[in-house]
This record gives sequence, structure tokens and C-alpha cells, in this order.
Amino acid sequence: MSSRHLVDLIKAELKRRGLTYADAAQHLGLSESSVKRMFGRGGEMPLSRVDELCGLLRMDFTELARQLADQQPVQRELSLAQERAVVAEPKLLLVAMSCLSQWSFEQIDAGYRLGEAEIVRRLAELDRLGIIELRPHNRYKLRVAKTLRWRPNGPLMNYFREHVLNDFYAGRFDGDGELLTLVHGQLEPAHARELVERLRRVAEDFARVHLQDFRLPAAEKRPYTLVVAMRSWLAEQVRRLQR
Repeated sequence: MSSRHLVDLIKAELKRRGLTYADAAQHLGLSESSVKRMFGRGGEMPLSRVDELCGLLRMDFTELARQLADQQPVQRELSLAQERAVVAEPKLLLVAMSCLSQWSFEQIDAGYRLGEAEIVRRLAELDRLGIIELRPHNRYKLRVAKTLRWRPNGPLMNYFREHVLNDFYAGRFDGDGELLTLVHGQLEPAHARELVERLRRVAEDFARVHLQDFRLPAAEKRPYTLVVAMRSWLAEQVRRLQR
């Protein structure tokens, strides 16, 4: 059990219940600044504080641990066979994407013209593929990471290049919360690896914030897509002019 994931889960539960750091500070008998440090990236939260916060949240540690376990995926990359199966059928890919966003059965049904029987069938396929664990009443648990890593030159990456890439980059990237930037430079490979790890954490932060905002009303949210990429590369026009 990751202590960081546990702290993030408690933070998300506080937000979901409309509780603030000030409420937590009052309950713990601490200053608000102490609570903020405890929830911060470098902070530490003793198990005794976890137990006290469970009391504020009116839940026991067992329930908190179960929620944390449900969030822990066991697979960060699909097999070649899994990727091929998902991209072979557009409706299956759509339901798989919805599951990665942790949409409920009801949200998928309300958001897309698929029909209940079709959604159930696609969920069952994803269960057979080992991407989700289908549970009673069409509930499911993800068996893969939300920040799923695509296989290099695999079916998912090739599908993105063929069907998504041009459409995504055709946008103006001038809206609220939008950004497009390209930075070129020469780096030592060790520094490049360090930056890649930071970019992975950015993707994980995106997934975490998505979960925090998941229960907000639809009118208070907008769909965003984050593409994170870094490679040793020069544009073709530049390469043609190299000595």
C-alpha cells in the first residue's frame, strides 16, 4: 500500500464530502498549515492521523484500504493481443476508453448511442481480455493503469497516428486550460530519463485530478486530453540540412 496513494485518497474523500483543511485541522487539533504540510508532496501522515481522519470521514480504515486496493491497477501495458482486440472494433475501443476514464455503466449509456445490451456485451469482452474485472450490476474494477503505456509501434500507437493525431493537433490550443509547446535542446541521456520520469508523474497527476473531480456535476467539468511525449528527434526539414 503506497502512503502517497493513501494520502491522496483521503484528500479526495475530504473534497468529495465538502470538508476543508481547516475542518481537518480542527478535528486533529492542529494548525491548518500543519495539515497542509501533512497532505503536501513531501509530508508524512502517521497511521494515528489516518485513523483520526477516518473518524472525520465517518469511515473505518478497512473501507479506506479497500478503496485504495480498488484503485491499484496490476498492469501498466497491454499485451499485443489485448491491443489488437481493442482497436479492431470501434465500439469496444469506445467502451474501453470510457472504462479508463472510470465512467459508470449509466454514464456510458447516457453519453453514447450504444444501448444497454451493447455496453454489457463490450464490458464482458473487456473482462475476458483481462482489462477490467466485471462485477455484479455492471460495475467493474480496472485491471490496468489509467495512465496506460502504449506498446512502441503497437496497435494502439498506430491507431492514434492514423485516426487521432491530425484531429488532435488541428486544434488552436488557445482555450482555457490548453497548451501546445515544443522545446528543442541537447541533453545528457541521464537528464533526459529524469525528465521522462517527471512527465510520467504529470500524467499520473492528471489521472489523480480526474478522480478528484469525478463526482462533480457534469456542468462543472469539461473534457480534456493530455498527450505527453518526448523523443530524440529532429524535423525532416532540419535533418536534410545537417552536415
